[in-house]
Amino acid sequence: MMTSIPLEYYLTLSGVLFTIGAVGVLTRRNAIIIFMCIELMLNAVNLTLVGFSAYLGDVTGQIFVFFVMTVAAAEASIGLAIVLALFRNKETIYVDEVNLMKL
Repeated sequence: MMTSIPLEYYLTLSGVLFTIGAVGVLTRRNAIIIFMCIELMLNAVNLTLVGFSAYLGDVTGQIFVFFVMTVAAAEASIGLAIVLALFRNKETIYVDEVNLMKL
């Protein structure tokens, strides 16, 4: 006998994950940690899309997850390239110590 998980559980877990990611983005100074928190927020959105997709019996949410995963992969690769470039130029990955607009 297969029991289904209620939609509220998906949404609650997704909200907690998104909140943890948002707090991490707003409070951390390390660029790598900030990118990890952005990935956590994107995964919370993916969980919401899959939860609604399962609840409604439609595959549209799961198709959107593939697009979000593509954007997340591009963000991770470009973000890592930016972090490497900042580290090579400024020798730090703390975002509050990097000020490129200042002479």
